[in-house]
Amino acid sequence: MVVHAGVHEKGTVSLSDLIGSVRASNDFWKAGAVGVFVGVVRGESLKGGRVEKLELEAYKEKADEVLNGICRDLKSREAVVDVQIHHLIGEFNVGEDLVYVIVAGAHRSDVFSALEEAVERYKKEAPIFKKEYIIEERGKARSFWVSEE
Repeated sequence: MVVHAGVHEKGTVSLSDLIGSVRASNDFWKAGAVGVFVGVVRGESLKGGRVEKLELEAYKEKADEVLNGICRDLKSREAVVDVQIHHLIGEFNVGEDLVYVIVAGAHRSDVFSALEEAVERYKKEAPIFKKEYIIEERGKARSFWVSEE
């Protein structure tokens, strides 16, 4: 199963299938390590209050282009075998998966550095938008779009 990096509706991809697609890569024989980052919905808002749920939307065509560009950039490094970034969109409860970043490389140091850079770059570069639904300390419910800084 080949799954291209990009934005996917919640429930359409699984982490095990994505890891399987990395392992199925023609160059996987060069890998000595696979690193995975799973971003999940945190139950505490950075602005205070308890998160009830998140809603994620994306400018899909541009987000796919950006995510695949980041993967290409990082794959061009010596000793990096494969990079995949899969961001989910839809409605999410606390604890649910939002994003999968998978890096295969010759050595763990290659994997860790590429994994960290992939995460930092997708958060800054991809047009993916997050709306937080929270309950404030005083019990008032509200929602707002979150900007990553």
